[in-house]
Amino acid sequence: MTSSTQAYTYAAPSSLVDGRLGLATSGGRALSGPAVAPRFFSGVVTQAAPAAAALLGVADVALARYHQPQSRPGWVRDPVVTCNGDRLRFESFSACGGVYARLDLLSGALDGEVFDRGTTNVDVNAPLREALARIGARDPLHLGVGLDELVVTTMDGAVVEKKVPLPERWLRGFAEVQVIASGMDQRGELAGMAAVRFLRGLPRKGTVWVAQAGRELKVSPRQIPGSVQLAGPNRLATLLPLLRFAKSLRVYGPADAASSAWELELPGMRYTLALSPERWRGFSGEGAVLDDLATDEAENDADVVGMLLNFEPEVEIGLLADRAGLPADRVRAALTQLGVAGRVGYDLSEAAHFHRELPYDKDDVSLFNPRLAKARKLVEAGAVHLRGESATVRTSGGTRQVSLADGSCTCEWWWDHRGSRGPCKHVLAARIVARAAVEVSR
Repeated sequence: MTSSTQAYTYAAPSSLVDGRLGLATSGGRALSGPAVAPRFFSGVVTQAAPAAAALLGVADVALARYHQPQSRPGWVRDPVVTCNGDRLRFESFSACGGVYARLDLLSGALDGEVFDRGTTNVDVNAPLREALARIGARDPLHLGVGLDELVVTTMDGAVVEKKVPLPERWLRGFAEVQVIASGMDQRGELAGMAAVRFLRGLPRKGTVWVAQAGRELKVSPRQIPGSVQLAGPNRLATLLPLLRFAKSLRVYGPADAASSAWELELPGMRYTLALSPERWRGFSGEGAVLDDLATDEAENDADVVGMLLNFEPEVEIGLLADRAGLPADRVRAALTQLGVAGRVGYDLSEAAHFHRELPYDKDDVSLFNPRLAKARKLVEAGAVHLRGESATVRTSGGTRQVSLADGSCTCEWWWDHRGSRGPCKHVLAARIVARAAVEVSR
């Protein structure tokens, strides 16, 4: 697994002094264009204690490695912040690629001025983490996302630079999470103290299944109808410090996969964790994006749809379809393509995509999806032969038989995963050729 390198450059370190939280920003994109240190927001956070605790939770996930923990701290990946106008979204991913965290500070928790909309990284350093942990319920909190000129000019020589390796696996996880989340539905909900009792009563290790039972959530050692799989319950640890503020807990899961998402409703904000199917398994291996990326028109459609995005808090597919002159299914495929480029996320509570621009260089989509690249090579080599609803694919390891009807294949990879981690390269290749044949026949 190779890595790219992300360079963070901040005009000054983030700090919390006398109730004023100044978050230093690195390079990013805004409505006004590319920015070296964008300034998005300045104002009061009306719920200081839960906001500070939740932001610390996002930073904790960025530090964590839940599978094969390191004996000493690894590279620190700074959280990403997006200003969507009426809200601020802070996102991070665990170093192991299996846990995604997001804090949404909504309009009910913010009272201030928005200077621009866009996405950047924010500096969360050790002294700031210590300061955030000390904020109490009665403490005032003024938040600045992006430092004003007065702050910067009083900190001569305080430029902060960090160079951090970003593995392909970690980068691909952002794409996989938004696609997997878009297929999730709410599976359960608990209010107040019931949520506290449930989370504190979970085992720390192993795998359990969770399902709604009346007003409670039932934990089972085996899968039951309507249940959500929870592997490695200790990966929910950053929820625990937030329980004293929790209004409710919502659980989300897809119909045909084992990932799950856990959302705490806090005063004026939401804190969400998405977990991969297994503690050792990162989202980057799910393959959920491959079918949408394999369509010939997806890249061109993404160019059109991408130009219409303006850092909206909710992307309305119907409105985009009308403005782009495309059917809704092609807009959804285009959003998947944009997700691979880090340009959209997915909000489970509102069942809608949102626009953001991850500050990472991912121009070559195939680099982050080697299965798709290999499938296209098979197509270019003429290795695929269609026969109705099936196909044969010639490879150096032998001929593979593919069923287009159910997406099965005779390769070892498919037998190992049975479609649970997306289609294999042979199925992808066959689908690409089948689509081309349909287009030619029209």
